[in-house]
Amino acid sequence: MSKIRVGVLGATGAVGQRFAQLLANHPFFDLTVLAASDRSAGKPYREAANWILTEPMPARLAEMTVQEMSTELDCELVFSALPTSFANEWERKFAAAGYGVFSNAGTHRMDSDVPLILPEVNPDHLGLLERQRAERGWSRGFIVTNSNCTAMPMVMSLAPLMQFGPQAVIATSLQALSGAGYPGVPSLDAIDNVIPFIGESEEIKMNTESNKMLGRLNGQGVEPAGIKISAHCNRVPVSDGHTVTLSVSFKDKPSLGDIMEAWQTWEPLPQQLKLPSAPQPALVVRAEPNRPQPRLDRDAGGGMATVIGRLRPCEVLDVRFVCLAHNTIRGAAGGSVLNAELMLAQGRLEAFVAGVGAHVSA
Repeated sequence: MSKIRVGVLGATGAVGQRFAQLLANHPFFDLTVLAASDRSAGKPYREAANWILTEPMPARLAEMTVQEMSTELDCELVFSALPTSFANEWERKFAAAGYGVFSNAGTHRMDSDVPLILPEVNPDHLGLLERQRAERGWSRGFIVTNSNCTAMPMVMSLAPLMQFGPQAVIATSLQALSGAGYPGVPSLDAIDNVIPFIGESEEIKMNTESNKMLGRLNGQGVEPAGIKISAHCNRVPVSDGHTVTLSVSFKDKPSLGDIMEAWQTWEPLPQQLKLPSAPQPALVVRAEPNRPQPRLDRDAGGGMATVIGRLRPCEVLDVRFVCLAHNTIRGAAGGSVLNAELMLAQGRLEAFVAGVGAHVSA
């Protein structure tokens, strides 16, 4: 099978660089386009991007010319790292023009006809694409989103426990500085400090996005899971890796052994399909009393695994534990890439094989 030609929108930013890194030598996708704002367009990528990742810029990308934003790019799929202010307009333009759009932006996540996908948790929600195309008049294009980077590890840890009927969650996040983009939080605000506010919508996303991902697809859309979630979101002086502490109550009262077994035996669809970006296993459960820790655990599964530890009883709810994931890999670019791998494996991208269709006018 020919590789599918793909592009990155917002390629010079922090998440855009992570997309470029993950797609540079992908077995299914051929990265042919790096697109960004007018001030970057026309420059070699090595000049346009202030490369901030610890791994070197992939050599084959360094001399690629950054292109301006246009719905006439030489690719079939686009991975969007656009800021919210641009994503709303441009992602719809690309989908209307016949591109498949995999978005990391929050703009369309809660649209009733847009799948908000965590492949291990709700792959069936891709069924929304039929409604999306029908209602928006898109014959070929689409928008698929991945979630907020902090909701992601919480949902991954709760998904195997849905059999016990989670009813309420108290979640406290300790979010890395890289979640604010680059240059992000000023150093004098971050050093020797914890900032208990990340934005008006951050705690709301923990509730709404999590309930959508854990919800049930019906004939009309997604019926939210109905879990009460009280979230406290904090920025901490950690480079990468979002930690979330959870206390959870359940309708059916599982033992600690029941929960541990559910986590350790969980083998969701991406792992069964052995997708290139799917971590094996999806969940890494640590027995040590002082794990997970961002510096030690964020790169588990190539940065794609969710690490869980400190499972113990809760005197207020039922149980409590800690979960962690790499926010710019699994919580951002890597999550979108895995979404695309899943759709390809399911035969949902057949119309996008390199060289197949022409885009329509936006």
